[in-house]
Amino acid sequence: MKTHSGSTVLTEMLGIRHPIIGGAMYPCSNPELVAAVSSAGGIGVLQPVSLVYVHGLDFRAGIRHIRGLTDGPIGMNVLTEKSSDRYLERMRQWLDIALEEGVRFFVSSLGNPRWIVDAVAPHGGLVFHDVTERRWADKAVDAGVHGLIAVNGRAGGHAGSRSPEALLDELRDIDLPIVCAGGVGDRAAYRGALDLGYVGVQIGTRLIATTECSESAGYKQAIIDAGEDDIVLTHKITGVPVSVIRTEMVEREGTEAGRFEHWLLTHPRIKHWVRAVYSIRSVVRLKRANRRGVVSHRDYLQAGKSVAGIEAVETVAKIIERWTAEASS
Repeated sequence: MKTHSGSTVLTEMLGIRHPIIGGAMYPCSNPELVAAVSSAGGIGVLQPVSLVYVHGLDFRAGIRHIRGLTDGPIGMNVLTEKSSDRYLERMRQWLDIALEEGVRFFVSSLGNPRWIVDAVAPHGGLVFHDVTERRWADKAVDAGVHGLIAVNGRAGGHAGSRSPEALLDELRDIDLPIVCAGGVGDRAAYRGALDLGYVGVQIGTRLIATTECSESAGYKQAIIDAGEDDIVLTHKITGVPVSVIRTEMVEREGTEAGRFEHWLLTHPRIKHWVRAVYSIRSVVRLKRANRRGVVSHRDYLQAGKSVAGIEAVETVAKIIERWTAEASS
């Protein structure tokens, strides 16, 4: 076997060996998982709320902990949604700390990323913004981002609605690097995304079913057992569609929020607090599952359609090595 260099605009911009971003996941992005992606030649992206509130680390100490586990570069996810002044101030503080600790790659989600671009510019930082359609991409371009992460309808969590092909066609004339996010769970999907013209991929679901991920054995097995048809969209977690595995609870409770629940989740003055409560509730369920080592019918298990290509729990290094290797000619 010979190793495929996988050199693209993304690898050159970020100084990595392989065009693979380890997507930030709430609550799944534990420090060991983030570091493992960077050590394997991609770039792991930490999720600050997960790092601090799920994994219980002081933010600066958490970054230093990850740094101690890998020599590779790491990134940070910055949520720009205007939920509250206190929340945005905390996110700004975390961004400043990340810059002080040498982080130079940032993935922004929701809202206008202009303040992030302005904050990282003096440090030579790069900002890639999550987009699900052209109108959000145009706003991100106007804000000065350096790249786009195209979240398609095969993604886990907050997925888009377009296919990988349709979304790229919609964005192709934008003069920025575009990364594929969604549906990349095996080597064929990885190579397929690059062949379409994406400069790299962002993966999430595939990383949950790894030895480095701290989620429960039951969650990982559910990903292995699931097929594409087992992935459904629910409005019951945050009020907007979230891709999850169909479990007994999802079957019983349905995927649509009730009238009052919908009002709470969409009310402009309280929706952010209500969504936070719902998210915390789902995290508590998963923590209980981790302690049991199994998943029950009461658990929401976020995952995308890439489950179809996931057949075993493996190390991150083994996955990336297999995806980026070619047979000798």
